Amino acid sequence: MQFNAGSHYLGNNHSFFRVWAPQVSTVEVRIVYPKERLVILANVEQGYFQKQIEDAVPGTRYLYRLDHSIDRPDPASRFQPQGVHGPSQIVDRSFSWEDSCWFGLPLQDYIVYELHVGTFTQEGTFEAIIPRLRELRDLGVTAVELMPVAQFPGARNWGYDGVLPFAVQNSYGGPEGLKHLVNACHKEGLAAILEVVYNHLGPEGNYLADFGPYFTDRYKTPWGPRWL
Repeated sequence: MQFNAGSHYLGNNHSFFRVWAPQVSTVEVRIVYPKERLVILANVEQGYFQKQIEDAVPGTRYLYRLDHSIDRPDPASRFQPQGVHGPSQIVDRSFSWEDSCWFGLPLQDYIVYELHVGTFTQEGTFEAIIPRLRELRDLGVTAVELMPVAQFPGARNWGYDGVLPFAVQNSYGGPEGLKHLVNACHKEGLAAILEVVYNHLGPEGNYLADFGPYFTDRYKTPWGPRWL
């Protein structure tokens, strides 16, 4: 089976790790929780390193050690419980969805309410939005659009300086909180939209250049370097 980059929990206490790092010679998984250890990955092809590791379950926190010298979060991390500079965490991607009766809405029926997760409620979390979904629906809203929630530095900001595009912001509730919100939206008959940023990454916590040639100097943005 071919896996995308990132950590993938396989069940039976095993996880598969895969990372693209053509600029280095060796990559190790440094597991920092629950027990410190190092596991070297196999250099397979076209700059990819990978390995199946036992005793690596959801909740396990890890970094990639590059060329035996520097530790970096997983560029394809799904969760950063300690923020952009901290270790990545293996997540169980399964979820008990309760929206089997949701089949979406025609685009012409979308009446979009764009909200900022960090400021929409005092708590500033995905879960805190759920009790207010009925209120939005009663306003006539049919689709809830979340401003960018890819992991960014700090606890609250606009989200346009995210640096880990697959990780859901930890201070908002992480991937589990986002799933609960989407599930609740669908149960209320509301579409859920994610605003995403594809053309750049923010500067703080952006370690991708340590792994490979991700960026170009040809274009500049106020938020950070542009993708190739």
